[in-house]
Amino acid sequence: MQTPPLGRVLVVDDDPTVAEVVAGYLDRAGYDVDRAADGPAALDRADAHGPDLVVLDLMLPGMDGIEVCRRLRARGPVPVIMLTARGDEDERILGLEVGADDYVTKPFSPRELVLRVESVLRRARAATAPKPVGPLRAATLTVDPAARRAAKAGVELALTIREFDLLAFFLRHPGRAFSREELMQQVWGWDFGDLSTVTVHVRRLRGKIEDDPAAPRLIQTVWGVGYRLDPDPGSGPRGDATRSDRAPEVSQLDSAPDVLGADCAPDVPRSDRAPDVPRPDRAPADWTRPRA
Repeated sequence: MQTPPLGRVLVVDDDPTVAEVVAGYLDRAGYDVDRAADGPAALDRADAHGPDLVVLDLMLPGMDGIEVCRRLRARGPVPVIMLTARGDEDERILGLEVGADDYVTKPFSPRELVLRVESVLRRARAATAPKPVGPLRAATLTVDPAARRAAKAGVELALTIREFDLLAFFLRHPGRAFSREELMQQVWGWDFGDLSTVTVHVRRLRGKIEDDPAAPRLIQTVWGVGYRLDPDPGSGPRGDATRSDRAPEVSQLDSAPDVLGADCAPDVPRSDRAPDVPRPDRAPADWTRPRA
């Protein structure tokens, strides 16, 4: 008897090499994969087949990934993982702002992308399952995990899936400091990955729950450790978000083999150590460079 697919994933990338490799890995992992090469085609495919998750390139012809993500999320709560060749943090924040649940910077490991797809889908599905958990409160914040609703001083907050999960996690553990690695494991469900993902999400969350995000009183930076939520912000010192947000963003993608952009073909034999930087004369397509 044929095993049913784990879910339907729409891969949107105008580079056929990248799309083929990503689709190949997802297909072998057990997903039903659909593909589109531009923004309008992606919206049409999403309308026709209703994907469970979209892997979306930021740089697309005609309509960029930001606009595609905005229109997808306006139609329904489909999870989105953005692919970008840009290392600029503003692009990542913009993607998260319009509703992307995660981002992956090229070059990347296709196997890590599969793990991220699994993690985002697992959390998205868990978000729809009822949980016998009462509302969580701290200061003027109220979070209802069962209803997936969060409010500040009675005003509902527009949070992405990850932002909601991160805030709920902090409220479940008030006053306790967590490292970025711990938050990545507990909230994202990853044992490895780009720790700047946590930094960006904390910054985005502060922008929505703090009276003054530049001087946070709820989510405090614990130097040398990570972050802590103060349940009684009036009694503690004011945080310093500016220095924290400029913390180095250390990518751990080199720890995963099969870095897409170095050896793009799924079945290419791997050396004992994946190259740190893809050589231009070996790359099958000039897709790692930002396009104008």
